[in-house]
Amino acid sequence: MPSFDELLRDCKRSAVHLEMRDSYMQDDPMLTAWRAGHRDDPADRESWWRPWLDLMADTTGRGVKVRRARIVSEPVSEYIRFEHDITFTNLAAGEQVRWLPRRQATDLALPGNDFWLFDDELVLVNHFDGDGNWSPEPMELTSEPDVVKLCATAFEAVWERATPHEDYRPI
Repeated sequence: MPSFDELLRDCKRSAVHLEMRDSYMQDDPMLTAWRAGHRDDPADRESWWRPWLDLMADTTGRGVKVRRARIVSEPVSEYIRFEHDITFTNLAAGEQVRWLPRRQATDLALPGNDFWLFDDELVLVNHFDGDGNWSPEPMELTSEPDVVKLCATAFEAVWERATPHEDYRPI
């Protein structure tokens, strides 16, 4: 299976990411620092820029539209507060990010897992355990037409309802 970096570098038009969990990797060093009171200074780009953001900036710089939608429970979890606080870095790298309160997603047909969809052709499914850590087989790649269609339709339905990051205030 190609690496995530390779999948993104091969992407020509669009990459969309749907996140549906309220918590991920509780041992993430960035989360640990945030819990201890560290906050990234948007004006000090060198202090928070990292390889992931280089990859996103390179991708969006090639004209690939990268969109990320997050379905969240409200009141939001500590992790979502952290994620919201650092999302300015995603925006700086050229991503578009929107948030959808879970109660507004009740009537949407959603896949059972988070995913990336590349060029409306290839789905990278992300698998996590109950604590939000990568499962032993963390990713699955498929171009199966029904899965691609479900993921594309679900993402667009969420995107249409979701609030742009700049306007979303976590409660």
